[in-house]
Amino acid sequence: MSKALGLMSGGLDSTLAAMTLLRQGVEVTGISFVTPFFGAAKARIAAEQIGFPLIVENISDVHLEMVKNPKYGYGRNMNPCIDCHAMMFRLAGEVMQREGFDFLFSGEVLGQRPMSQNANALRSVANHSGFPDKVLRPLSAKLLSITPMEETGLVDRERLLDIQGRSRKPQQRYAREWGYPDFPSSGGGCLLTEVGFSNRLRDQLEHKPDSTVIDVELLKVGRQFRLSDKAKLVLGRNQADNEAMERLLGEAGLRLRCNNFSGPLGLLCGQPDETDCELAAGIVASYGKGKDEPRVEVLFRGEGREFSLEVPPATREDCLKWIVS
Repeated sequence: MSKALGLMSGGLDSTLAAMTLLRQGVEVTGISFVTPFFGAAKARIAAEQIGFPLIVENISDVHLEMVKNPKYGYGRNMNPCIDCHAMMFRLAGEVMQREGFDFLFSGEVLGQRPMSQNANALRSVANHSGFPDKVLRPLSAKLLSITPMEETGLVDRERLLDIQGRSRKPQQRYAREWGYPDFPSSGGGCLLTEVGFSNRLRDQLEHKPDSTVIDVELLKVGRQFRLSDKAKLVLGRNQADNEAMERLLGEAGLRLRCNNFSGPLGLLCGQPDETDCELAAGIVASYGKGKDEPRVEVLFRGEGREFSLEVPPATREDCLKWIVS
């Protein structure tokens, strides 16, 4: 029996690719990578429902460095899909060699995404991964060049599929026919494909090219205001945001809160000057209960210092000038 290691997002395509191989007796294990941009929750559910083991690995640091400077560039937003898929195949290939799997597979479909899943892009992914002769795409295999796995009998080419194009109807039909009616939605929920998050990430990397994983995690929290080239304000929307900021930053960062009025927690990042501090205080006051007061005292705490500023709350129109969305 051959052994295959598959890239699993937990979406319909990767799950169906695993089922395609399982139906012809291949021993399937999934591998799901965790980064600030996507996680393994859907993959865990799919593995449990279909019944195959799943390896989960956190690749946040190395993945972020790739996102900063992808060889093949970005898609419509900040999604470097070709580089990302190649990286995941490369890392999965290292596990394949270490654990004795015969080949790798994914749920990629020919023509599903015009830029990252055309024939040339699929070849580039395989070549760039370092394991070009070990990559199988079960959902479109009959439309692609025959692989060594098919030639040597590790898999039966006739029992692979010939799906292509952007429609998910063929995958949905196979899922129902194969007894998987409660199939997941397509895709793995990558934040890099979302416009709003991509705008935040683009702004972050433009102003801080050496951004860390924690910097990126903060982009998921609250409202983000670009105050200047050297300073940014993160403003919590609710208690969950406030707790997330405290958890991510620990003792680091400069916290802002209104004195004598309830309101959100602000986090001032970078190297703010006096103007940045006054602007940040005005925004924090604007989103607090004292927003209609002529002046509000805002407390600053952190980085070994404490001070306060009394400022007029910024108007909502002014706040919108600085927000990153």
